[in-house]
Amino acid sequence: MADPAMRVTPYWELAFDADGDPAGRQRDRLLAGVTERKVRDLVVFAHGWNNDPSGATRLYDRFLAPVPRLAPAARIGYVGVLWPAMRFSDEPIPDFPRAVAAEAPRRPVLDKDTRHALLESFPGRAILVDQIARLLEQQPPEGAELEEFGRLVRLLVEVVAPGPQALFAADTVAEGVPQSEPAMLAGSSASACEEFARALAELDGSGARQGFRLPNPWEGAHELLRQATYYAMKRRAGTVGERGLGRVVGQLAKAAPGVRVHLVGHSFGARLVSFALRGLPEGVRTVKSVTLLQGAFSHYAFAARLPHDARAGGVLQGQQNRVDGPLVCCHSRHDSALGTMYPLASRMAGDSRSVAGLDMGRALGAEWGAMGYDGVQAVPGTRAYTLAEALRAKPPGSGCVIDILHEELARLVLAAGRIR
Repeated sequence: MADPAMRVTPYWELAFDADGDPAGRQRDRLLAGVTERKVRDLVVFAHGWNNDPSGATRLYDRFLAPVPRLAPAARIGYVGVLWPAMRFSDEPIPDFPRAVAAEAPRRPVLDKDTRHALLESFPGRAILVDQIARLLEQQPPEGAELEEFGRLVRLLVEVVAPGPQALFAADTVAEGVPQSEPAMLAGSSASACEEFARALAELDGSGARQGFRLPNPWEGAHELLRQATYYAMKRRAGTVGERGLGRVVGQLAKAAPGVRVHLVGHSFGARLVSFALRGLPEGVRTVKSVTLLQGAFSHYAFAARLPHDARAGGVLQGQQNRVDGPLVCCHSRHDSALGTMYPLASRMAGDSRSVAGLDMGRALGAEWGAMGYDGVQAVPGTRAYTLAEALRAKPPGSGCVIDILHEELARLVLAAGRIR
């Protein structure tokens, strides 16, 4: 069924809740519709940061609009995945086709749009959101109030038992080491707020201007809330991917085995479609390509072993082999959001050491790099192409592909999936 806002058809929307359960009627319409419309190739797109479904639909329409012209003879269907993600209103979504640098937040308040997004993303927790907003507005000087702020943030983002989301937060897994709450939420909240405030001051260059004056820890508190929300969305993307989209793709393979599926994800949506590979039923080989656009998850996610820790591997190790075709990772070192804020979040989530004075370039080359910044790492056989090379050359038959630095992303999806 085509959405009136979409310029491509046939188009279906597929919504999931935070635990990965699909909207049943939408799923059933998709499973029946691909056969009725004689779809040969199905492009499934998952958004990342987003405040509402209408914003996701606009993104899908803008990205997919050129596809019918680029592949006029192909029998293509389109799916827009909707899942409950959010972003802070002062953090812009990188635009297509050009990424926009995000600035470090400098206002320790909760604006109206972000407050609304929190209420939408964490239903039933309005009292917590109100208390968090009040503390950010008042900024009491006592350390005990920062600890109280941290307690409220923990309650806001915690998984409601017996929900499955706690299983989907990790990017890398060490043998014999259980997953745990991120260090920034488990330790002293006052210390974490101070760490974030100092790191943010250095990231935007204000540290030198401040001289000996300590940064405002409530700016760090604002960042603690942002990063805790980031952690919750990261966890949620994995849940929706494996428990939701992966299972639906499996059902589609049974209902319409001749349909070739092409997964596309932006930011946390890239994480979502990657985890969908882990949720595929055994033997399903209908996923013919995966395209990750500025993926907001670890560049080691697909690695069998980490270069800095041979006992640990990526949480998606080997899952690229579930794709009957290439897994393409589009990345750019011009993406400042992934080049600075991602490693800051990752390090604070997994390490209690200080982040002040962090050398972002060095960090990205080690534990904390984002796939959308410097590509797939530590996966043997991964090949690098510029976009021009990828579009001129014969598409790779399988494996990971990185170093896509330019535009024409819709053409990239078609090339990766051999859609003509």
